[in-house]
Amino acid sequence: MAEEQKGSKKYDDIIELPHHVSTRHPQMSLHDRAAQFSPFAALTGHDAAIRETARLTEQRHAPGEDYAELLDQKLQQLRHSLGEAPKITVRYFEPDAHKAGGSYITVSGRLKKIDEQRRLLVLEGQTEIPVDQITGLDLNPEGL
Repeated sequence: MAEEQKGSKKYDDIIELPHHVSTRHPQMSLHDRAAQFSPFAALTGHDAAIRETARLTEQRHAPGEDYAELLDQKLQQLRHSLGEAPKITVRYFEPDAHKAGGSYITVSGRLKKIDEQRRLLVLEGQTEIPVDQITGLDLNPEGL
């Protein structure tokens, strides 16, 4: 206890003095002062690379011959009813732009056109679906 009192009395002569403000150097903003103590990122982009590696993708499962024939029949039906803007639900595979695999996406809407040259189904709202990636196609689904 004697050492605690000795330690507390050590700075008694300066403890009440006003805080020094330099006249030569401008005072640093609180933001800049805080930045001095922020963690240093030695490897810029390392966290993003780890997140990208951890992101999961699915492998595309090729539909069988029977499905290709069924899909062709459904596309023929759509061609004949195109003027009516038929309601459809399409499930298709979208390849990932950055790594192997991709994801399955399901969209519903009214068919605007079939682009034969680019092999696309175009829904209202300009959603373009590659015919070669379609894994499921329902005509006139309920709820639209």
